[in-house]
Amino acid sequence: MHSLPLITTLVLAFGLALVFGFLAERFGRAPALVGFLLAGIAAGQHTPGPFADPELAHQLSEIGVMLLMFGVGLHFSVRDLMSVKGIAIPGAVGQMALATLLGAVAAHWFWDWSWGAGIVFGLSLSCASTVVLIKALEVRGQLTNRDGRIAMGWLVVEDIATVLILVLLPPLSGLLGAPGSETAGGNELMKDILMTLVNVAAFIAVMFIVGRRAMPWLLYQVAKTGSRELFTLFVLAAALGVAYAAAAIFHVSFALGAFFAGMVMRESRFAHRAATESIPLQDAFSVLFFVGVGMLFDWHILIEAPGQVLVALLVVVFGKSLAAFGIVLLLKRPLKTALTVGASLAQIGEFSFILAGEAVALGLSDNRMVNLIVGAAILSIALNPVLFELTGRVEKLLVSRWAWARRAAEIGSEETVEEDRPDTSTRPIFMAGDGPMVLDLARRWRKSGMKPVVLTTHHEVAQELEKAGIDFLECEPDDASSLENAGLGKALSYLIFANGAETLRYHAVAQRIAPNVPFMIVADDPGVWVDVADKEESKVRLLTTAELIEGKLWEVVLRSAFRKQAEDEVQKQNAPEGAAETAESAGPEDTQNRDPEPNDNSVFWKKLLGKVNISKLRKGN
Repeated sequence: MHSLPLITTLVLAFGLALVFGFLAERFGRAPALVGFLLAGIAAGQHTPGPFADPELAHQLSEIGVMLLMFGVGLHFSVRDLMSVKGIAIPGAVGQMALATLLGAVAAHWFWDWSWGAGIVFGLSLSCASTVVLIKALEVRGQLTNRDGRIAMGWLVVEDIATVLILVLLPPLSGLLGAPGSETAGGNELMKDILMTLVNVAAFIAVMFIVGRRAMPWLLYQVAKTGSRELFTLFVLAAALGVAYAAAAIFHVSFALGAFFAGMVMRESRFAHRAATESIPLQDAFSVLFFVGVGMLFDWHILIEAPGQVLVALLVVVFGKSLAAFGIVLLLKRPLKTALTVGASLAQIGEFSFILAGEAVALGLSDNRMVNLIVGAAILSIALNPVLFELTGRVEKLLVSRWAWARRAAEIGSEETVEEDRPDTSTRPIFMAGDGPMVLDLARRWRKSGMKPVVLTTHHEVAQELEKAGIDFLECEPDDASSLENAGLGKALSYLIFANGAETLRYHAVAQRIAPNVPFMIVADDPGVWVDVADKEESKVRLLTTAELIEGKLWEVVLRSAFRKQAEDEVQKQNAPEGAAETAESAGPEDTQNRDPEPNDNSVFWKKLLGKVNISKLRKGN
């Protein structure tokens, strides 16, 4: 069996992941990734029975990280990252410093470790897992919103900082107490730091100067062949090739290289298709990442040193989260953002294992540190979905008890109009249909500076759209993976040019992926929606062809996108003195019974419509 290590590893990893993942979802009421971690423990060499090759599993999981980061990069523009630099850079640096301090103090005071071993232990606990973060944000539809961008920018900074730490660890090992090591001089340290920063800067420059032009052009040439196999092969080769080159030539991480590969590929009009084509591979190899983490774990540590595992877990789940939470609030960001970022970082992963392994290789620690970190990683990854589920309750609790929390929560409401105001130059309009009207509207809207994305199941229509330079997805309107990867969560609206029973299914999928995006049925009669009583509650809007052409779309988009703010504004206008306190203290039952309809004369609508030029939007029709 072990004469075929690759096949053995894949069979054990996928087979056990399927079984344990199903049991976790079906009977344990836990996320499938918990089952994947347990599958890794079962497939590891510390558990009786056949075991997979840990080195091969590690390399396969690295491929999963590359593909996943490439897919994330396809959703992020340079502007997205630059928009969060003010919080991501100081936040990531401050949180890593505080988490390192907590870990070092705990290891030195409680376990009598050397300060050098304690510092490396703390550094290992300060790095969050990119894979876990992406999965958590994707499940909740938050990957591309404001909080998701902040969390992703935060992790990009962490990745760069960790690369710098890995470079500096060998020359500093003597200072940290490694036996037989000499501390590098000040000039040598400065040279190492400078070379690392130059490598990172050079890689980014190459990607934005050369890659930004070359990769979209190459993708277009491959797409023109009409071969689906070549297109998929190019996407895979680009993701893995750029990631490998980034590590081999510029000495940055695989994850960072793949992320920037996706960002430059986003410039292509085929970016949506590239994201869709890579989904199956991303899913398969991300499973191997979690299985690989489980394989590293020696479960005997839970019996030999449960207290140490608990301390490491507390530093990760509470220490890091509270540090990030406090930093975000100090930077004057909303309470909800602080809670989301805190939950996002309450886990550790791939870079933590690399740092711990480097410490062992340098003689700064032994395998006990690795086991503690892997144990904390598995437990924190398993608990992470629970923390995300608790963020809403924690927010309500804080707001109901403390004035500072109410003030922090109001920061979000004050910025929402500016943050979410429809921007027709960047936010797409999704259109599902194959008729001539869809193509005509898409052409006209694109000429007026908007960004239509057409979903079609006909290859001939896709070719017409390609010739017109219009973004398209060759898929069904209920293809959840394609919609999510194409960025439905950031869309201005989702228009369905049909009214049959299948549109109920389309609506259900859209609501799960992007509940805040207006869903519109465009048809001359309501069709099956005549029999649906809760169209308003379902956030479904019915538009006739004439209303769409007249520009009614934009009014519906605005009212749907800003409904919550309008309701809050109307409540404030109509509420008597002291009603605000009553509303804040009201329970869920009270708030459900109040659903005031925003009116045309409210201060909110006047303010909003003054900022958005409706007549300019209508010119596209």
